[in-house]
Amino acid sequence: MRATVSRKAHFNAAHRLYRKDWSDEKNQAVFGKCNNPNFHGHNYELIVSVTGEINPETGFVVDMKILKDLIFEEIEQSFDHKNLNLEVEAFKNLNPTAENIAVVIYNILKPKLNSELNLKITLYETPRNFVTYSGE
Repeated sequence: MRATVSRKAHFNAAHRLYRKDWSDEKNQAVFGKCNNPNFHGHNYELIVSVTGEINPETGFVVDMKILKDLIFEEIEQSFDHKNLNLEVEAFKNLNPTAENIAVVIYNILKPKLNSELNLKITLYETPRNFVTYSGE
């Protein structure tokens, strides 16, 4: 039997959407107010979903305490109250769009899980705007 378990978390972070290799005019035209040179912030909501076989001995797909700790240590501590562009190494040369943040989170967490488990990241940048990424 397979099941999906999910854990919610959140972090607050600032970012600026822009490309260093584009002119100010092009950045403004493409990214608009998200290109603010003084940055802007979001209260990100994160849902980490893990799908796999239910262990017949424990009844778990994954121990939720382990998942909780992993998200806290690897994501919340690294991203919360940070300027993503300036303080998170993954975004030094990667535009911190919601899409790219979801992929980075996936790439951080996936190697730390049993390889037989499927991972899906859902990241809400606002209550109405969100991204889902599952490694494809």
